[in-house]
Amino acid sequence: MARIGFVFLQIFSCEGGIQSYVKDVLRAYQGNPDLPPADLLLLRDGPDCDVPFAHDRFTLRYFKSASANWGRLRLAVALAWGLLRGRYSQVICGHTRLGPLVAPLCRAFGVPYQVMTYGKEVWNPLPSGQQQALQRADGVWCISRYSRNLACKANQIDLNNMHLLSCAVDGQVFSPGPKPPELLAKYGLEGAQVLMTVARLWSGDIYKGVDVTLRALPAIAQAFPAVKYLVIGRGDDQPRLAQLAQALGIADRVVFAGFVPTASLADHYRLADAYVMPSQEGFGIVYMEAMACEVPVLSGDADGSADPLQDGRVGWRVPHRDPDAVAAACIEILRGEDPRCNGPWLRQETLARFSQESLQTQLATLLQLPP
Repeated sequence: MARIGFVFLQIFSCEGGIQSYVKDVLRAYQGNPDLPPADLLLLRDGPDCDVPFAHDRFTLRYFKSASANWGRLRLAVALAWGLLRGRYSQVICGHTRLGPLVAPLCRAFGVPYQVMTYGKEVWNPLPSGQQQALQRADGVWCISRYSRNLACKANQIDLNNMHLLSCAVDGQVFSPGPKPPELLAKYGLEGAQVLMTVARLWSGDIYKGVDVTLRALPAIAQAFPAVKYLVIGRGDDQPRLAQLAQALGIADRVVFAGFVPTASLADHYRLADAYVMPSQEGFGIVYMEAMACEVPVLSGDADGSADPLQDGRVGWRVPHRDPDAVAAACIEILRGEDPRCNGPWLRQETLARFSQESLQTQLATLLQLPP
C-alpha cells in the first residue's frame, strides 16, 4: 500500500504555533485508521527529539546536519528515492521554504503534492521558487480565511485551489477548573482580576500586542484596582516590555512568568479572568485554548482570529494597536455582563467548530480519502 509522505522543516525539537498546529494535524491523521501509514521527513529535527506519536502509523526520518545544505541534499535524495520506488501516493510539503525542493521532484515522478501554510509567511510575495511551488500544487492548505485571502493576493494563487484546514483544540486537555491556589501564590495573584497573554516575547514579534495591553492597563486599573497582567512566554523583547511597565507605573501589576510547559498551560489559563492578545495572527490557537477553559477572549480585528472568535460572536475584536480600545474591551469583560463572558457557552461553541474530530474529517477530505 502506497504511503503518504510529509516533509517538514522542524516540528519536534522546538515549540511554537506552527509546531502545535502540525502536531494536531498529525494526531488527526493518526486517529483515522482508514488513512495509510505515513513517512515524516524532518529536515532540522534529530533522533534525540521527543515525538509524542506511536511509530506504528508514522516512520520518522531525520536529516538534521551540521551543514544546512548537506541536510537538504540528504532529504532530497531520500524523497527522490521514495518517489522512484512508488512509495508515495502523494506528498504533503510542510512549509513553503521546502516547496522548491518538493515540487520539482513530485512533478518529475508524476506524484501529486499539497503545501501546508500557516500565517504571515505567505502574507507577502514569496521568492519565485516558492511562489511557483504554491501555484503548481495540487492543493494549498491554509488555517484561516484571512491567511487564504492574503496568500492568494500576494502570490497569485488560484482561490479555488486553497483549502481550509482549521486549527483544533483538545477539550480534554483545555478544560475549566478553579484557579490553582499554588499558582495564585506563586505569581502573587490572590484577590486579583487577572488578564493573561501567552506569546513569544521576541523583538520581531511585537505584533502580539503585549506592549499595547501594558499601555491599556492604567485605564483598566482605574475601573478594577485589583487587576494584574500575567504574561507567559520568553524572548529578547522582555526587557523592553519590563521597562515599559516601569515607565507606565504599573510594574507591580505585571507578572512575567517566562516559559511554561505545554502540560501546565491549562492550569495557567484557569488563572485568567480574560485572555488578552490584540495581535495580528494567522489564526490564534491560544484563543481557542482559553475559550475551551471558559475564559473570555480579546483579539485584534484585522487578522485570522476572525475564525476562532467566529467574527466576534464569541469574543471581543478591537484595533490591534489601540490601547484605548483594548482598555474599554477589557473593562467590559471584567464586568462580566456581556453574553460573551458566559464560560460554558464559550467552551460549547468553540468545541462544536474546532474539535479534534472536525479536524480529522477535514484532513481526510483534503487527502481525498474516506473520513
